[in-house]
Amino acid sequence: MSPLQILSLLLALSTALNIAFATAVLARNSGAGLPQAILAGAGAAATSVGIYFTAVGAYR
Repeated sequence: MSPLQILSLLLALSTALNIAFATAVLARNSGAGLPQAILAGAGAAATSVGIYFTAVGAYR
């Protein structure tokens, strides 16, 4: 992998982590329990990484 590919992957993972954290905090403050908030955050992170990989696959 080239350094540019590694940096773009790190950027995607960092963005996914931020989305997951924001989603979990929002779900928790909306009244969801902790396990449900964690699952919502993990689902949001998986979705954002999936969209990133789909975009990379479509680009190639």
